Amino acid sequence: MKKYKYDLAVVIVNYNTQQLLEDCLNSVFKADQPKDGLQIIVVDNGSKDGSLELLGQMEKKHLNLLTIANSENLGFAKSNNIGVDGSNAKHVLFLNSDTVVKRYSLVKPCKFLKDHPKVGAVTIKLFLKDGTIDHDNHRGYPTPWAAFTKFSGLSGLFPKSTFFNSYHLGNRGLDRIHQIPVAAGSYLMMPSKLFRQIGMWDETYFFYGEDIDLCYRINQAGYKIIYYPKVSALHLRGASSGLRKETSKIAISSKINRLRVAKASTDAWRIFYRKFYKNKYPLFVTAVVIAGITLLGNIRILKHKLTK
Repeated sequence: MKKYKYDLAVVIVNYNTQQLLEDCLNSVFKADQPKDGLQIIVVDNGSKDGSLELLGQMEKKHLNLLTIANSENLGFAKSNNIGVDGSNAKHVLFLNSDTVVKRYSLVKPCKFLKDHPKVGAVTIKLFLKDGTIDHDNHRGYPTPWAAFTKFSGLSGLFPKSTFFNSYHLGNRGLDRIHQIPVAAGSYLMMPSKLFRQIGMWDETYFFYGEDIDLCYRINQAGYKIIYYPKVSALHLRGASSGLRKETSKIAISSKINRLRVAKASTDAWRIFYRKFYKNKYPLFVTAVVIAGITLLGNIRILKHKLTK
């Protein structure tokens, strides 16, 4: 059995989010840490906004902080894998640079993992900038029906219905600890050994969709994913990608990057469906789904082309 130096490694992928990253790291430094040690790894994807200079200054003050600098943007999945390869901890937390954690946001979920060996991953309650709950961190699988109800608006009309809003599980149980199919990659903690056993992040994805894929494989391996709302964190969702209207005023993403991310999000839907669902549904369903993905993707890309 491998002897780990740290109890928990926090892996953060950064791409031109200097101020967000600084706030995120400061919150991690202030949070209570596991008694067996905390390692923090930032994987920078060729930032040009001063992020590396900031990280250099922070490394002088915090010996448990490690920066891995890529010369270009390698995407979310591959960069997280690089971060884990550079870690030496029993558990790993994948944390977005646009999050701010609180005092117990690290130690309590980590203890829960230790106490429940059949739990493969834990996430926590995430709040958005306006104080509402980030429902994307509490999801079901993106089946054709779940996708249809989401994009047709039915899920919005019946938000508490598990039938019409299966994508967000009817928004139920948000104040109690319970099992969910899918958590977001913005905060996802799991045992390092299990992460490696199931094949790590699928690097076919560039941005978006890789968290659903990883969660699907955690469930396939016979482990549970737990929503643990006893602790929380702030999530400035979309602040780095620039695709979310709720953080459009603080987004720092360039138009070129927004277009790349918009295309990647469409590619993610297609990759996931072909990987896990293609053989589960009749050909005509697959044809309709792929056509719908292509249409929605083209609309999304066009919208960002027309945006300044």
